[in-house]
Amino acid sequence: MADEANTDKLFDPTESLGTVEKTLDKFLDAAKVQAVYGEPIKNGDIVIIPSAEILGVLGFGLGAGGGRDDKQNIGSGGGGGGGGRVFSRPVAAIVVTPNEVRIEPIVDVTKIALAGLTAGGFMLAMIARMSKRRRQRIEQ
Repeated sequence: MADEANTDKLFDPTESLGTVEKTLDKFLDAAKVQAVYGEPIKNGDIVIIPSAEILGVLGFGLGAGGGRDDKQNIGSGGGGGGGGRVFSRPVAAIVVTPNEVRIEPIVDVTKIALAGLTAGGFMLAMIARMSKRRRQRIEQ
């Protein structure tokens, strides 16, 4: 009898799973073709179609549990959380003319410069570290 009276206290995961499903649907919308290829831009006989690169990162977790005390009272609970991010950047423009179709890459000079500075800094740090070890070996 105590079990029947306390069954209304049990955790129902349906609401949490519904929230996760809605979140995943919104997240997957970012990977649709319409997100990768923009609306064609027409100028006379030339059509330009912008294209982008999409990167999505998502993580979430859910948990639920329950128990019974010495007086046969039933209790349960649950929770969850998560987060995600979608990044996009233009990568190319597809140019369609009456005579040809070509892809014009979009070069991000800032990213190339940052990658070069990062690689250079890493190389300098490694050279300094190697020369320090060499000096320590010579001193010993």
